[in-house]
Amino acid sequence: MTNHVRKGSLLAIAGLLASVAVTGCTGGDSSAGGGDPGGGSDKPQEAGLQLVDGKYDPPVTITTVRRIVSAAEFKNGETMDDNVHYRWAKDKLGIEIKNLWSVKDTNGAYATKLKLALSSNEEMPDVLFASGSVAQMLIDSGKFMDVGELFDKYAGETWKKAMNEDPSVWYEFTRDGKRYGIPNLDYDYNNDPVLWVRGDWMEKFNLEAPTTLEDYEKMLEAFTNGDPDGDGQKNTYGVSTGLKDSYSDSFGLGWVFGAYGTMPGFWLKQEDGSIGYGSVQPEIKQGLQKLKDWVQKGYIPQEAGIWDAAKAGSFMSAGSAGTFSGPYWSEAYPMGDLEKNNPEAELVTFPLPVGPDGKSMHYGRHPYNGAIFINKKMKNPEIFFTYANYLFDHVADPKPGSEFENGWAKGYDWDIVDGEVTYDLAKIPGGGVRVFFYSLLEHGPRIPSQNLQALVKIAESGKAETPYEKIWGGFVPPIELQSATDVWDSREFSVKSEFTGGTTPTMETKWDYLKKLEMEKFSKIIFGNDPVESFDAFVEEWKAQGGEQITKEVNEWYQSVSR
Repeated sequence: MTNHVRKGSLLAIAGLLASVAVTGCTGGDSSAGGGDPGGGSDKPQEAGLQLVDGKYDPPVTITTVRRIVSAAEFKNGETMDDNVHYRWAKDKLGIEIKNLWSVKDTNGAYATKLKLALSSNEEMPDVLFASGSVAQMLIDSGKFMDVGELFDKYAGETWKKAMNEDPSVWYEFTRDGKRYGIPNLDYDYNNDPVLWVRGDWMEKFNLEAPTTLEDYEKMLEAFTNGDPDGDGQKNTYGVSTGLKDSYSDSFGLGWVFGAYGTMPGFWLKQEDGSIGYGSVQPEIKQGLQKLKDWVQKGYIPQEAGIWDAAKAGSFMSAGSAGTFSGPYWSEAYPMGDLEKNNPEAELVTFPLPVGPDGKSMHYGRHPYNGAIFINKKMKNPEIFFTYANYLFDHVADPKPGSEFENGWAKGYDWDIVDGEVTYDLAKIPGGGVRVFFYSLLEHGPRIPSQNLQALVKIAESGKAETPYEKIWGGFVPPIELQSATDVWDSREFSVKSEFTGGTTPTMETKWDYLKKLEMEKFSKIIFGNDPVESFDAFVEEWKAQGGEQITKEVNEWYQSVSR
C-alpha cells in the first residue's frame, strides 16, 4: 500500500501509518491473570489486575517502541512520548503507555532497528508492530505467541466482525495452522486506482469519458498532439506515470495489462485452480505491445521508465500531461500542486477503461498493513486487547453524543470555530494534527468496508449523517467523493495478489534476481528496442532460474493456509 501524505485531507495519509510495538505490562504486582478486555463490568479479577468500569486500578503500564512517519506531527510541545492520546489512555483505561524508544522512520529506520535488535538477540518487547520481511523474521525467531488463540479469546465483537470481512488477512502471518500476527486492518479499496483527467482539456477537444482502451487512445492522441495548453508548442503528453519500481502498483499502468486478462507482479488464480505469477502469463505480451506503441507515439514520456509516483504526480501537476492513474486521493498526493500551478485546471475522474473484450483488472490490496506480534514472555496480553477493543467499539464508528463523536481530541484533529465544528487543520487554533498517528493501532481502528461506502453514501445523498460520515466527509474535497464513487463502481475489477506469505525458501535466494530480470525485460521492450517476441525467452529463463520452483512453493503455501 504505497502510502503518502495528504494536504489537509485524511484520506491521503491512509497508508502512511505510524507503527507500534507494545511491550511488557507492569501494574502493581501484576501476574498472569484474566480480565474483562471488553471493559465495562466489574468481574472478579485474578491477583494484580483490577478492571473497574473498564479502567485498571491500580494502573498498568504498556511499554512500546514507535516509528514516527513524516505525516505524524505534534502540538503544544507534545511528543510521541507524551501526547494527548497517551494521557487519554491512562485517564480512561488506566493504561500508561511508555515508549522504550522511537525513531523517525526515514529510509526504513524502524525496520532496520528491529532487524538489528533481532540479530543481536536483544530482549524483544512484549507486543510490537512489523510488516514485510521483518514480520517473517519475528515469526522465524520463535519468540512470539500464537496470537490467534488470544484474538479468539479476548477480541471484542466489533473487532472480530471487522477482521472477518476478509479472513485472508491472516494468511501472511500463518504458519502450520497457527496465527502469529494480528493483522493491522486498513480500509478496503483505499489504494485502488481511478483515471484522473484534465477536464478542461477534455472540454477543449469535446471528448467524452473514455470507457474503453480505444476511447482512451483518442484522448491520449489529442492531449499529446493537439496543443491542449494552447502555448503553440508540442510539450504535452497523454499520460504521466512512474514505472521505476513496478508495472503494477496503484500509481502505475498495471490496468493496461489487466485489460487483456492478467496483472504483472500479482499471483493470480488460474483456470485449473492453481496460483500463477501474472508477469509470465502469455496475455502480458498484449499489454507490453500496447505500452510500447504509446511510448513510440509519444503518449508516454520516455523518462517514465525511471520515474516514481512522486515525479509522475509533479509532472501532471505541472500541466505537462493530461491523464494520471492513481487512488481516489491522488489530487492531494502526488498531484498536490496542480491547482497552485494551474489555477484554471480542472480535474475529473472516471473508472479505468476496459479492454477490447470488456476485460479489466486493476491493482487492489488486502485491507491490512503489517501486524501486531505478542512476545511469549508477556504476562498479561489481555491488557492490549482492553485498549484495542475500546477503540474498535468507540472510535471506529463513533456514536452520537459520545466523546469521539467529532474526532479523537478537541483542539487537535477537530475544533469548534465560529460556532461550527471544523476538521480543517489550518483553522484549528494553533494548528491541527492527526491524533490517530499516536494510537497503538497504527492509524487507529479501521473497519475495512466502512470508509469507501461512507464516501459513496455522502456523494449520493449530498449529506453526511452519521458521526463517522461527518468526520470523514468534513475534510474530503468534492473531487474525492466522485473519485471514491468511481472506485466503488469498478470494485468488481479489483484484484488482490493471492500470495501474501512473505518469502518462500527459493525466493530467499532467487527472487531479487528474478524481479530485476523482469523489470529489465519489461523496460527494454516498452522503452527500448527489444521486440515483444523476446518476452517468450524471458519466461523460459524466469522458470529455469527459480521461477518454476517458486511457483510450486507458492502453491504449497496457498494450499496450507486456504484449507
